[in-house]
Amino acid sequence: MKKVLLIALVSILAVSVFVGCAPAASGGDNAPAANEEFVKMGEEAAKNGDDSLKNVMDKGEFIVGLDDSFPPMGFRDEDGNLTGFDIELAKAVAEHMGVNANLQAIDWKAKELELESGNIDMIWNGYTITPERQEQVLMSEPYMENMQVVVVPADSSIKTLADLAGKKVAVQDGSSAQEAIADNAELAASIGEQIDFKDNVTALMDVSSGQTDALAVDLVVANYYLAKDPDKYVILEETLSPEQYGIGFRKSDQALHDAIMQALSEMKEDGTAAELSEKWFGKDVTTF
Repeated sequence: MKKVLLIALVSILAVSVFVGCAPAASGGDNAPAANEEFVKMGEEAAKNGDDSLKNVMDKGEFIVGLDDSFPPMGFRDEDGNLTGFDIELAKAVAEHMGVNANLQAIDWKAKELELESGNIDMIWNGYTITPERQEQVLMSEPYMENMQVVVVPADSSIKTLADLAGKKVAVQDGSSAQEAIADNAELAASIGEQIDFKDNVTALMDVSSGQTDALAVDLVVANYYLAKDPDKYVILEETLSPEQYGIGFRKSDQALHDAIMQALSEMKEDGTAAELSEKWFGKDVTTF
């Protein structure tokens, strides 16, 4: 009898050890249920050699490369958490597809390299559509309009773009504002010095301290800071250039591109996109 009990005890312990060492299921109880519509889309595309969507659906996530200092599109709140319109929109798309959105802050200057190397699956954070970028990445259809503007202190003598002659102008390195200045040969030649910063937050602080005279930046970013401190800065009436925001994918990832755009379209129809836009901008500014 003792021998039988001993064998039973050893068996129970063996099973316990096996269960304890077994790997946990990916995502656990919090893993979203994959949307079968997108699973089937991925499988069909994979048959034709494009497994970009299938890989996302299989691993249960897509990785978003973003600038975490670009309010109100993507930035960190007072507790250090990522938030913003693009952040919430990406999360909503992921939820719609039944996967997770893995948010990765990257060096914005190296965004295309991060994408090409496979460190991220898409660039999504106030990413302006330009001919140069379209040569490097597969760009989505525009989902929002914007423009490049110049911000100066409220008491500045600078009133027009011509007044920037001989002045120090701050700009984020790798941004479309940088490109907008370069594309305006007359303006670029007149500026006394262009100072490139890693992010707009630091650049605006430099303007605030008087080290630089103006900041070339996206209108949505300028509006965000002016809303917080309306008496401190003004936006010049003359703009640098109109533009549109898009999402950047690898050239080979057409299936993933199509799935994201389909999800956005469905969210436009069900009101999710408009709800997020109204939360951040007070109206529906989406264009997809």
